[in-house]
Amino acid sequence: MSETAYLNGEFLPLDQARVSVLDRGFIFGDGVYEVIPVYSRRPFRLPEHLQRLQRSLDATRLGNPMTVAEWTRLIHDLVARHAGEDQSVYLQVTRGVAKRDHAFPKEGKPTVFMMSSPLVTPARELVDTGVRCITATDFRWLKCDVKSVSLLANCLLRQSAADADAAEAVLFRDGCLTEASASNVFVVKKGKLLAPPKDHLILPGITYDVVLELAAAGGIAVELRAIPEHEVRSADELWVTSSSKEVLAVTMLDGKPIGNGKPGPMFRTIYQAFQEYKRKVMRQAA
Repeated sequence: MSETAYLNGEFLPLDQARVSVLDRGFIFGDGVYEVIPVYSRRPFRLPEHLQRLQRSLDATRLGNPMTVAEWTRLIHDLVARHAGEDQSVYLQVTRGVAKRDHAFPKEGKPTVFMMSSPLVTPARELVDTGVRCITATDFRWLKCDVKSVSLLANCLLRQSAADADAAEAVLFRDGCLTEASASNVFVVKKGKLLAPPKDHLILPGITYDVVLELAAAGGIAVELRAIPEHEVRSADELWVTSSSKEVLAVTMLDGKPIGNGKPGPMFRTIYQAFQEYKRKVMRQAA
């Protein structure tokens, strides 16, 4: 089956999808998005993704063009049009086409776009060995909790990691951990799992929530608080999490080992719990 996209009420081949150059998503980056992992043809934590989409729409004063039921039906329809068992559904809503003016148009119709790509999760080798990351100053805007399509700062930060042959750039603002360029970050210190709280400086990750739920279920002590840079650099374990990375151990940071330079015991516990949780959720959705 060829790649199929959804655009403004129509399914069509991805390479035939077109939007106006006056679309505010193109001109201003005026829009929001979601990325939903699909395992065994079943969207993972879809209600939570749609709730986050609604929060982003509300924060940017964009009306939701669809109901939850309509989004759900469309996402399942898009998945069915692709052959892969595991997919990554990208959906985007912009403020639509209007003359170029910073102020919102008084009337307008949102542009709705969706596509599906193969979901590529970390290879077993990376799970077993961990990944290298660098650090950088977090110079993004102050509404990082909004999943905006305006991602130039994230792209610059992610490219700095790619230039260093690293998996991610771990970010600090005012001396404290925020997140990474496209991931949330967890710290293990003296048997506790630490994470920055969900505020305007980080994206409220769906996988972030799953990790916290699994930690609580496993009796792991958790602290959500500001984490100074020195605690990150001296961590016993360091992880990055996202819909595509799932849970991945960071074993080298700026060329120096985290802990003993290998994925730690708490990572292995949470990683295994995440895989079991994923299988359980997919069985229940069957």
